Amino acid sequence: MKTRYHETHVLWNKEEIDRLRQRMDEAGVKNCSAFIRKMSLDGYIVKLDMDDIHEMIRLLRNATNNLNQIAKKANSGDGIYGADIADMQAKQDEIWEAAKEILARLATIQ
Repeated sequence: MKTRYHETHVLWNKEEIDRLRQRMDEAGVKNCSAFIRKMSLDGYIVKLDMDDIHEMIRLLRNATNNLNQIAKKANSGDGIYGADIADMQAKQDEIWEAAKEILARLATIQ
């Protein structure tokens, strides 16, 4: 069901259309009408680069899997080696570094 009944016509010159398309590409938006509506009503669009978050999630999964393997080994009566614990500590340090980088970048957003 169509909910929009009012139409507005806008005339653009070539430079304005090129800039509009560039801004749409930067925002990752394909629908021109939705982009113009969002920008005119709210004034901005925020697109987050989630690559760092995805990397941190990958590191967390890896560390969780290793921790699970160490727990199974400990519960089976086999000894836990210092290398296992050192590996887990290294992975935790890597995760904390990734988290610090993400927080530092978020702090710069104004």
